[in-house]
Amino acid sequence: MSARAARRPSLIWHLMAWTLGALVVVWGSFVGLGYQTGVHEADELTDGHLAGVAALVLNLHVEGAVAHGDSTPVHEPPGLMAHDYQQSLSVALWDGAGRLISRTGDAPVPAFDTEQGFAILHLGPDRRVWRSFTQWSRDRARKVCVMIELQERDDLADDIAGQMIEPGLWLLPVVALALGLAIRRGMRPLNELSQEVERLDLAQAERVSHRHALREFLPVVNSINTLLDRQQEALERERSLANEVAHELRTPLTSISLQARALVDAPAGALDDAAQRQALVRIGQDALHAGHVLSQLLALARAGRAMLAEPPVPVDLAALARQVVAAHAQVAWQRDCVLSVQAPETLRVMGNAVLLELALRNLVENALKHTPPGTQIEVQAGQSEQGEVWLQVCDDGRRANGRRADGLGADGLGADGPGGVAAPVDSLHLGHEIVARVLRAHQGHFAEVPAPEGFTTCYRLGIPADPGSAAAG
Repeated sequence: MSARAARRPSLIWHLMAWTLGALVVVWGSFVGLGYQTGVHEADELTDGHLAGVAALVLNLHVEGAVAHGDSTPVHEPPGLMAHDYQQSLSVALWDGAGRLISRTGDAPVPAFDTEQGFAILHLGPDRRVWRSFTQWSRDRARKVCVMIELQERDDLADDIAGQMIEPGLWLLPVVALALGLAIRRGMRPLNELSQEVERLDLAQAERVSHRHALREFLPVVNSINTLLDRQQEALERERSLANEVAHELRTPLTSISLQARALVDAPAGALDDAAQRQALVRIGQDALHAGHVLSQLLALARAGRAMLAEPPVPVDLAALARQVVAAHAQVAWQRDCVLSVQAPETLRVMGNAVLLELALRNLVENALKHTPPGTQIEVQAGQSEQGEVWLQVCDDGRRANGRRADGLGADGLGADGPGGVAAPVDSLHLGHEIVARVLRAHQGHFAEVPAPEGFTTCYRLGIPADPGSAAAG
């Protein structure tokens, strides 16, 4: 793994950060809520204790008060921590006339006129705060006030609430660790899939196996395999094209080399003017042939990148066909060929006009170059019932027996023309590869189709129609 890749964020850490972050937020909310609940319940417990003691005192017959200094202190049972639930209560008991009958605890005696119910009292010279509960007996013969220091009550609430949230605090790291391990283990299929993709050797036409493909990974695996298949097909096409180009260039370059060597190595006066002129003409024709192949390669490269740089625009294929045919009328007349168009008035598609013209021009030029004189060539166009716009170039020409598809003899040299020298003609494959690439850029297709009546060869282009228009004519 490169240093740059190692610096990239990890999906595992990304998931763990978000998951643990969400866990901490939820956990913290529950801990906070638990603490508040603990404090509230502890306060209610204390208030209930005060009310219970008050009811107990009112229902006991108290004959006299124990002197304040002789009162028995609260006994601390062994095993209790600090104040654990053992609260120091203070009790003041009066008769109906307001005389103090009994007093227990450290709290100063509150005023007799304290209202019934719970209250917060500030007693003594230091104004200590006490939580109190005051109540009259049913016959209003006695009145009792039970008190606990508010600080002791709050300490008890904090202790109860703290013990409620303590398990959650030490359990959080354990849950986070277990969750991190679970995420790491759950991500193992994705890691194995990533490693397998990284190990792929494109030169060996390898594909991603399905042994790591969980249901969620199947679309990714299938997409990767589809891309690999398409890349292998593209590489195979490129290899075939490279072989074709090498063949196309080898013939004229070999001919140029032979003719040039013959001119250079021939003794003075060995070649007459006609032979020298013929050799020079052949060198010029072979140079033009090589230049034509190179121009086809440039057109091929242009077709591959033009659609990436230019957005599609409405193109009238019918007008484009008439324009291309008109541009080749002179060449057709020189070869004694009949070149015509049969198309609607308008036929619109979305695409790149320059590339579509390049594709159509290649088909028309191939039909003119690879058929004998006197051939009828027709550019036909229309729209199918499925909404696809089609354009095809058909001819009724037949190649002579023993001739190759590129118009050359078995030795790669032309057999026609003045003095046995013919203008070199490039192979059909390079032009057809240009057309196929242009059509792939337009989400269309290109193929040879059965020729209509009266013709022997027909090549068709199919392009999706422009949704905003319809064929007319």
